[in-house]
Amino acid sequence: MIEPSADAPRRLLLVEDDVELAALLEPLIAAEGYAVDLAHDGQRGLHLALGRPYRVLVIDRRLPDMDGLDLLARLRRRSVAARVLILTALGAHPERVRGLDGGADDYLGKPFDLDELLARIRALDRRLADGADLLPLGAGYLDRQAHDVALGDGSRVPLSPREFELLFTLAVRPRAVYTRAQLRARVFPDTAAESVVDTYVYYLRRKLGRQIVRTVYGLGYRIGPL
Repeated sequence: MIEPSADAPRRLLLVEDDVELAALLEPLIAAEGYAVDLAHDGQRGLHLALGRPYRVLVIDRRLPDMDGLDLLARLRRRSVAARVLILTALGAHPERVRGLDGGADDYLGKPFDLDELLARIRALDRRLADGADLLPLGAGYLDRQAHDVALGDGSRVPLSPREFELLFTLAVRPRAVYTRAQLRARVFPDTAAESVVDTYVYYLRRKLGRQIVRTVYGLGYRIGPL
């Protein structure tokens, strides 16, 4: 598993049938800190996107086997919540509207400036990190709507509301150390005993492994590796 730090790789899927363009973009996107997976047709893109949690998907509009918007529609129906940027030579206003209404988060016409593409990817990633529903956690993420954790292998671990809120509180500031008193006040305001924090830390470790919450002796707890 990958340590949930600022240096942890962020996953991005590039679905682009132009092999030369994909080969050009892959190292540029990787240099931004992403682990990049490539697909050159819609079916392969669908398979990859359903198999692991990506932060950002960059999808070409015209693809072999499956149109890019059809691919996007299938992913949204399967509750894939990654941010999506559509690349297309069809830059007319109705096409952009169709893409955005179909579930895309951004739209960029070809030909495009490489720096602009990278800036748009960074902006989408920030929106994911700042969003109310998803919080990156190692190679996966915390899903506030589903109250579960999506792991890097595509599996999901359900959490109780209190388990989730405790893990979310720790994960939203991965470098911070929280005392038991702080966590009790934030997550368990209706409970007087600070020992409730230790109990729920035990529950999280039982479900996600002992290292998911790290004990900082003499201080309290912080998020650990997932």
